[in-house]
Amino acid sequence: QVQLVESGGGSVQPGGSLRLSCAASGSTLDDYAISWFRQIPGKERERVSCIGTHDGTTYYGDSVAGRFTISKNNAKNTVYLQMDSLTPEDTAVYYCAGDLGGCFIPERHISVWGQGTLVTVSS
Repeated sequence: QVQLVESGGGSVQPGGSLRLSCAASGSTLDDYAISWFRQIPGKERERVSCIGTHDGTTYYGDSVAGRFTISKNNAKNTVYLQMDSLTPEDTAVYYCAGDLGGCFIPERHISVWGQGTLVTVSS
């Protein structure tokens, strides 16, 4: 089974950018749809983006569309989330998650989760 490890979180000022990485080990990501979720304290976890398997279809939540870009480097077995024009409302713990069932299976059914990385947007 694949294992996922996020990195790239940190603190940034409003309007800034960060790139999160989700590195996979134990298996290739070829057959896994990879989603990025975020959780703000006191709120439900939100799926912000997903990239599908072989065709690379991407999905973005309304709150990040036009500002975030998901991509995949097969050679590095890594998925990235480029986050631009960040606002304080983007402050959250970001998780990557993977499943063989595609981008739109219910969150509770997703089989593999990373440990999360904290993003703080503040002036």
